[in-house]
Amino acid sequence: MRVVIAGGHGQIALRLERLLAARGDQAVGIIRKPEQAADLRDSSAEPVVLDLETAELDAVTEVLQGADAAVFAAGAGPGSGSARKDTVDRGAAVLFAEAAQRAGVRRHLQVSGMGLDRADDPDMDEVFSNYLKAKAAAEDDLRTRDLDWTILRPGRLTDEPGTGQVHLAESVDYGTVTRDDVAAVLVALLDEPRTVHHTLELVEGHTPIDEALERI
Repeated sequence: MRVVIAGGHGQIALRLERLLAARGDQAVGIIRKPEQAADLRDSSAEPVVLDLETAELDAVTEVLQGADAAVFAAGAGPGSGSARKDTVDRGAAVLFAEAAQRAGVRRHLQVSGMGLDRADDPDMDEVFSNYLKAKAAAEDDLRTRDLDWTILRPGRLTDEPGTGQVHLAESVDYGTVTRDDVAAVLVALLDEPRTVHHTLELVEGHTPIDEALERI
């Protein structure tokens, strides 16, 4: 399986690339900075330097040609302002989905976030509110597309070692989840057609990942 990952140098993406390589798949990571390429090669992934904030649709489509699946795991990241929340968390996601559709890559995973309905909370920080709105808009766009999409909404991310035990459902109480386990769930989702057209929330739990997917 050839899997193209947007946000290929992200902490979840690097873990995902290693997991894909371990099972014999080919990961292609889209990155913004040439100096990030070595980290992808260390993860047995093929780096492609392309800035999804400024790239043309044709360029993104070309990267996706021949892929079996696409994973959007990009984000503007902490410290970025409202403008980049829109251009990355919404705009790049929409561009990536459009390119996948044009390239005929049907399987599409999008990493989103929990609590998107809190965006209009008057006590919410403005930048974080705009981040939630951007993620929600990206989700709304993906749901309109003729793709075999699955949206994954992890809880608060941690760097603790993964346990392989999760709580995965259409709605779960807010909690934490390791980046290791998010990456492992993404790999499992690639092979699970029953999750197509589902929006799933993910936190740590007591159910093995394969069993959690069987319950969807």
